[in-house]
Amino acid sequence: MTISKEIEAKILRYHFVEQWRIGTIATQLGIHHSVVDRVLSQAGMPKVERSPRASIIDPYLPFIIETLESFPTLTAARLYDMVKQRGYPGGPSLFRQRISQLRPRKQPEAYLRLKTLPGEQGQVDWGHFGHLQIGKAKRPLMAFVMVLSWSRQIFLHFYLNAQMENFLRGHVNAFEAWNGLPQVLLYDNLKSAVLERQGDAVCFHPTLLALSAHYRFEPRPVAVARGNEKGRVERAIRYIRDNFFAGRDWQTVDELNAQANEWCQGVSANRRCPQNQELLVKEAFLQEQPRLTSLPDNPFDTRERQIVRAQKTPYIRFDLNDYSIPHQQVQKTLHVDADLQQVRILAGDGLIAQHSRSFAKGEQIEQQEHINALWLEKTHAKLHRGHPLACPCQ
Repeated sequence: MTISKEIEAKILRYHFVEQWRIGTIATQLGIHHSVVDRVLSQAGMPKVERSPRASIIDPYLPFIIETLESFPTLTAARLYDMVKQRGYPGGPSLFRQRISQLRPRKQPEAYLRLKTLPGEQGQVDWGHFGHLQIGKAKRPLMAFVMVLSWSRQIFLHFYLNAQMENFLRGHVNAFEAWNGLPQVLLYDNLKSAVLERQGDAVCFHPTLLALSAHYRFEPRPVAVARGNEKGRVERAIRYIRDNFFAGRDWQTVDELNAQANEWCQGVSANRRCPQNQELLVKEAFLQEQPRLTSLPDNPFDTRERQIVRAQKTPYIRFDLNDYSIPHQQVQKTLHVDADLQQVRILAGDGLIAQHSRSFAKGEQIEQQEHINALWLEKTHAKLHRGHPLACPCQ
């Protein structure tokens, strides 16, 4: 409870000058006696210890304490039922309050501030920034964030899901933006990174291992419930929410990403480097960049590949939309090869159709020549059926 300086002055005067008891001061000023205790203790008076009053819960305390020692996470509601069965006559409110005082607390853990060398480590995570309505599709807006642990340089790029292909694209784009990469990248239990975990044993996703082999970095898991080990990227995501995303106007994801890139090179890079307050982040990055691992000659392939089956109509379904194909390819198994701009459809190794990609839902993306060719074939067949066969006897 916060009180005014005037009330504090009255408490001190009534106690030291008028010699009022603490209970009298509390009653006359309409405040709790603990407030009076606090003001007097701040003035150097020892806290008055009051003898606890007898309570109806006292006979059941040994049972409650013993049960909590064996089952520290047992709920107060379950404990209340157990004590009621043993004759406790009170209500649940007082009981819950007492249990909150008796429940054993974990000893707070102290964390070391982790320091890294330039070019040694980066941290990776996804951030969820709501949803984006595109036509009939409601797509999650996901921010891929990578942070260099020494310079705190941030890479930020938004995607319309957190699937593996976008996870890979985020890595490749970050490496190309920095013209290099750190020796180690830290991950938590992202599905794109970790398939299975049992204690310290971690099974990484094979596609992530292929990416790490291509770029020669070490993927490393953080320990469970150890936020300090990946705190740099988590703080970066909070910083992005507050400093970049809040109140920002944008129309398309491409426009948002252009603004994100400008922010990473501008506002974010011009803040003080937490590792060395004498440097700006951009100055620290200039020192760190030469120590990053150099890039291979060719980037990692991040295209989406999917096997699809064409049905009776000249379309294939990919990512919630239908894309047209030549009508000769119906009832066949085809392959889709897609990036964020185009959808390529192949029969074997041959390209049969190419479309601009749509992120809406339930749309038909067509090439007019596919529809015209089918219409002409149907028209010719109809005309052919409409002509009577000539009689050979005439």
